[in-house]
Amino acid sequence: MAKVYPNQETTTSSQFHNQYYLSSKKETYTLWMKSLVLHSNGCTVYNSNGNIVYRVDNYDRKGRREVNLMNLQGNLLCTIKKRLLALGCWEGHKYCNNSKQPWFEVKKCLTLAGKIACEIKAGSQNLCIERMSIGKSLAFRIVNKLNGEIIAEAKQKQSSSGVVLSNDVLTLDLAAGTDHSLIMALITVYGLICGLM
Repeated sequence: MAKVYPNQETTTSSQFHNQYYLSSKKETYTLWMKSLVLHSNGCTVYNSNGNIVYRVDNYDRKGRREVNLMNLQGNLLCTIKKRLLALGCWEGHKYCNNSKQPWFEVKKCLTLAGKIACEIKAGSQNLCIERMSIGKSLAFRIVNKLNGEIIAEAKQKQSSSGVVLSNDVLTLDLAAGTDHSLIMALITVYGLICGLM
């Protein structure tokens, strides 16, 4: 399989905590809003070396009520479920030491005006997903609501020679000290809300 490389190089100073990935440096990933499984919906995430690090596969139909985030080894990191009676609400549960624990809640903002698409509660963190206006392409960022810090930003990927790739291939920049598994889970929810998975 061919490798996909982000535009900039990143360092490899990172730590793994119970399968959840933290980095002390800014990192760049490539998101491909497609599944590697034929006739499946999902998302595949590549690191700066072109290796798959996360994947989401939805073997059913688009908009399914439950999907799973896995690492490359197929270990289940998170289950994401749509709450049945709450419009636009999703819950994430992470797996630690063979037990499932509540992790985050995402609420879709129901207004069409404004740039905030979703509000997120993850432990003591209050985050939001903001839409970014970059033509017709999918572009968004995850922001800390308390201090305005941009934690993650995704936009349509360009090759090193400046060629704009398909609108389902994104460059994802993550700030230092970010829980990468949490960000990938939140991107999965946003993909579900936008009807991409």
